Amino acid sequence: MSGRNPDNDERLKMQMKNGFSSSPKHKPAEYEKLQAIMEAMRRESNEIGQMVQRSSCAAKVTKEKTILRQHRQVWSSECLRLQNAERKMEDDIQDFLQQIRPSDRTDTAVFSLQEYELSLRREREAFRRATVLPVLQLRDDLRLRLSEGLDQPLSADESNWEQVIQQINFVKAQQADITRKLHHEYCAVEAEITALGLEDTLSRSPDDGVMEDVPWVVVDADCPYPELKMSLIEAFHSLSEMYRERLESLQEKLDQTDRFCSWSEDNHLLFTFIVSQYTQDIPNYRSLCMDMLQRVFPYRSRRELLEHERKWSWQHFTQNQRRAVTQQWHRYREELLARALVTLQEAKHAHQEALDIHRDRLQQRDICAQLHAKLQQWRARQEEVARLEAAIAARQREVEEQRVTKEKERRAVMRTHQKQQVKEFYLKQQRQREEVERRDQERLANLQAIMKEQAKRDKERVQFRADMLQRRREEREEREAGKQKEEEEKHKRLEALRSQVAVVAEADPERVMSDTESWRNRHENGSDFELQRPLYSIHTYTDTQIVSDPRVRIEQALRQADLHNTMYAREILSTIPPPKPPRKDTQSVIKL
Repeated sequence: MSGRNPDNDERLKMQMKNGFSSSPKHKPAEYEKLQAIMEAMRRESNEIGQMVQRSSCAAKVTKEKTILRQHRQVWSSECLRLQNAERKMEDDIQDFLQQIRPSDRTDTAVFSLQEYELSLRREREAFRRATVLPVLQLRDDLRLRLSEGLDQPLSADESNWEQVIQQINFVKAQQADITRKLHHEYCAVEAEITALGLEDTLSRSPDDGVMEDVPWVVVDADCPYPELKMSLIEAFHSLSEMYRERLESLQEKLDQTDRFCSWSEDNHLLFTFIVSQYTQDIPNYRSLCMDMLQRVFPYRSRRELLEHERKWSWQHFTQNQRRAVTQQWHRYREELLARALVTLQEAKHAHQEALDIHRDRLQQRDICAQLHAKLQQWRARQEEVARLEAAIAARQREVEEQRVTKEKERRAVMRTHQKQQVKEFYLKQQRQREEVERRDQERLANLQAIMKEQAKRDKERVQFRADMLQRRREEREEREAGKQKEEEEKHKRLEALRSQVAVVAEADPERVMSDTESWRNRHENGSDFELQRPLYSIHTYTDTQIVSDPRVRIEQALRQADLHNTMYAREILSTIPPPKPPRKDTQSVIKL
């Protein structure tokens, strides 16, 4: 219907009006023809609609196939990675079991591990014989029966087939029971592991709740200065209190949501596994991940999935931050312990020197004050470092929260205020153009002022350079005049020396005008050579070179056969290449 012309519609309306009119000027309307035209147009519009629907269906099917193909690629890479990880873990376990050795005769844990491994192998083999081998045997038996029963009619042995179907159903029921028992055992083992709390132990940092406020090395240390020891203990207390407060604040954030972010354990683990599959190196990984999540969790909306992902990422970020704070605490505590031990050792040496030298009490007090000042300075620096790190972490959290808030606002504004965005965009463009024009005017004025100042400085610099060039030219002329004077003096000295060693020879005009011996010998012996030389030089091809061309020989053979004027001869001669390819400068570009 999109190809209809409004003029045709108006014309049809006028014809219909004229058909009802009683005026003899107008012809009666042909309703059957109009009905046929309307039916044809309706069929055409229906066909176009069907074509559009088929195209949209085909596009949806193609898009779905493309997305499924990308999911299969991601899953194939993930399967390969999981297989490699499984193989590596099995190899590590086997290497560990092979490398462990008993420490003494009373160490029976190693032998119990080996016996447990052998018992597991025996149980696995017995389970395979009881469950897998019957299925394989049944499959081979069915294949053999099918291969033998292809040549026989279907109703030849129906009783045997009923027995086979009963046997298959029995094996299916047996396998279902085995699978159900294995699932119950799996759930029992999982519940036992959960009751032991191994996951919490593994997820918890090894330093959580283990680090004490003050090490026993510092508490039991024999320090001759109680104030120094108390300051060290206070430094340990302040460090522990500061990091404990940060850990408690992070733990409170983690306690706000449960471990699985208000989902069930299986759904949360499946969610994290799917998100970990789609890494950033995969093209369009975000849309693929969301598509897979919607396929796996069809009963959850996209908003719920995004909210769960945000909670999980925030929980993961808080856990990483908590782990980093714990590592920082451990590192700073070790540094403080090392400095405290060094300080205590220095204090011991200082006290020993004070005991040995009773007359140097003032020096002992100065050493204690310096040590105390160093400790206070180091503690102040550590507190400043911790305060800066806390501020950086707080800014990072604020930036993350602002980013999430801006993302939500951007999506809401994008969905509800598109027209307003267009208007604001045009207004913003107008303001930007005005701002750019204003900045250009200011920049032009500044550049003009700078160019005037630069021109003034350039003029002064040019004048200075001209003066410098003039001075250098004068100095060069003076040096050239000195060099010329030195050359003249040198020439005079050489002329004096040349006049002293000049050779005086007698005049012999006859010898000067006579022929030389070489010229005479050359003209006397060169007469025969001149007679044997050819009259002129030849710059052309020889008869041997001309005959060696295959085109000439073929042309002579065609001429002898009286075929040189035929089309056959022209085609033969046009296809024969020359002995040497012609030079590029001899090829003609003129088309005859």
